[in-house]
Amino acid sequence: MEITMIRNDERIKKAARAMFPHQVKWRRHLHQYPEISNQEFATTKFIREQLTRHKVSIIPARLKTGLAAMIKGKGRRTVAIRADIDALSVCEINKIPFKSRHEGIMHACGHDVHTAIALGTAAILNDWKNDLKGTVKIFFQPAEESPPGGAESMIKAGLLVNPKVDMIFALHVDPTLPVGEVSFRDGPTMASVTDFDIIVEGRGCHAARPHLGVDAIAVAAELIDSLQKVVSREVDPMATAVITFGTIRGGTARNVISDRVNLQGTARTLSQATRKALPSLIRRTAQGVARARGAKIQVNLLASYPVVENHAAANRILKKTAEDLIGSRAIKVTPQVMGGEDFAFFLQKVPGAMFRLGVKNSRIGADKGWHAPDFMVDEEAIFYGTAMMTAAVMNFLDGGD
Repeated sequence: MEITMIRNDERIKKAARAMFPHQVKWRRHLHQYPEISNQEFATTKFIREQLTRHKVSIIPARLKTGLAAMIKGKGRRTVAIRADIDALSVCEINKIPFKSRHEGIMHACGHDVHTAIALGTAAILNDWKNDLKGTVKIFFQPAEESPPGGAESMIKAGLLVNPKVDMIFALHVDPTLPVGEVSFRDGPTMASVTDFDIIVEGRGCHAARPHLGVDAIAVAAELIDSLQKVVSREVDPMATAVITFGTIRGGTARNVISDRVNLQGTARTLSQATRKALPSLIRRTAQGVARARGAKIQVNLLASYPVVENHAAANRILKKTAEDLIGSRAIKVTPQVMGGEDFAFFLQKVPGAMFRLGVKNSRIGADKGWHAPDFMVDEEAIFYGTAMMTAAVMNFLDGGD
């Protein structure tokens, strides 16, 4: 089906360009004062202040951090925009005037950019609310970086209803994509995340008499190796999956058999079926290794994100919006990645899509990967992201689906 878009491209670009200097100031403030997941109190206050200054209505909701706003136009449709607001436990090494002032915390994934774009989009749309053919909700979501994430808390707070959201859009900065370009993918795009802890309990003894104890370190090593065989031998080869251990702690001295080891791991897959199977496979394997070696074991499943599956109908609107605003040459295909995103929870409830926004500019060092201590963005991307979001919202409300 051909999609007809409202011809407001130049008006939107002009408004986004006028908003850009304000957004740069917002982004730099947020970058200087980052806050980790579920601790975004000052960030939430700052967002609230900017929304109030631009007379954007805030939705009352029981949330520890984060907030939502609403712009009511004339019409039955409702569309939502989601931006995440938390930072990471990363020590910034960039030499910039607005470097993080919170030691060991950094916006190393671009959530400061996401927030500035959402704020600017909200301000523009609120100025144009008499022209809107429906309602717009803007979600400033906490805790994306820390499972179980903040998306479910917003859903449980009732933000997808009253009025019911018909479609939801989100973006994520991409340091592999040059500024001025965007990318899209239908279907599975980002992996599910299943985080887990494993505690191995053995029996300590002298290192020279291992037969009198149960070596928790040896059991942990065997367990790690066995869980790799879950991926290589018990998961469909066509269903990409990975199990990774990020920490292992155990032992007290070189000449003592350790009686306890703690492991922290994560499992990722792009298959919903594999996501459901992995927890039982992990638990069964861990218990089997422990029984074989006379150890005790605890498997604690901490949190899980679903697969991010973009809806084709939402991507049709976003792609056509991009073609009209920046041209077809600037449109690329988003690669599948094993990183996770709790935007997936919204997509299980509402049709929608997340697109990638190019922020790469090697001349200024904006080419480092997500979560790196020298992660950088070209702030010109804020203009493109704001124009895209503003136009996509209007196009959806005008019936472009």
